[in-house]
Amino acid sequence: MIRRIKLDNLKVLTKNKKPEKNLLVRIKKTGGRGSNGRITSWNKGGGARKLYRIIDFKQTKKDIPAEVVSLEYDPNRTAFIALLRYEDGDKRYIIAPQGLKVGAQVITAEKAEPELGNRMKLKNIPEGSMIYNIELLPDMGGKVVRSAGATAILLSKDSGYCHIKMPSSEVRKISEECYASLGAVSNPEHRYIRLEKAGKSRRKGIRPHVRGTAMNPCDHPHGGGECGSPIGMKYPKTPWGKHALGVKTRNKSKWTSKLIVQRRVKKKRKK
Repeated sequence: MIRRIKLDNLKVLTKNKKPEKNLLVRIKKTGGRGSNGRITSWNKGGGARKLYRIIDFKQTKKDIPAEVVSLEYDPNRTAFIALLRYEDGDKRYIIAPQGLKVGAQVITAEKAEPELGNRMKLKNIPEGSMIYNIELLPDMGGKVVRSAGATAILLSKDSGYCHIKMPSSEVRKISEECYASLGAVSNPEHRYIRLEKAGKSRRKGIRPHVRGTAMNPCDHPHGGGECGSPIGMKYPKTPWGKHALGVKTRNKSKWTSKLIVQRRVKKKRKK
């Protein structure tokens, strides 16, 4: 029996607010197919129509105060978004932090007051602060800590770098010249939402997933056998015969690997 959880996360949104027309873009659906027309990502297709909201991850309008006009739902991401109106009349969407209210003032500057929603360079943010939408390189735009309920902690500053504890518990170094926003990403209750029926998955563009053990031997290494037969091997495999589950997939030569101070700690599953 599925227990329904009453969520109050939508109460913070502005009622009867249509998205800003100038910040909407149509996106073409791929159905999981690549540029050659072949399926490269399985179990994708269909789904309800939706327009993409252009989010200002970079927030390039510096030293200009902006007022929060509305808090809105975004069908393309787990977090809520906030519509800002700058003093010069320009409007832009940003990822909304928890606790941000309509009518509040936010600003992007090299150095600003350490208040909720303000964005500034890491070297000017107090140690121990919660931050999100963090740049990995200066003027690159926010790349990490952007999903619902996520937040990172600024631990310390040392020789041009800041040590930041990521939501995964990984500690990494990021240049102190990079920008970050203060606060935690909105909609922390997203993790408790249950889809409850197959129809909701289909509206999200998620098609049914077939287990490998239900396939024929020619289609999957786990295939064959009678009824609930085990996979018959020491470890699970992908459809192409490679190791699955527990295999490290991170590229050792990735440029960000040298900036990792401490790897994430894997949580043990409760039995």
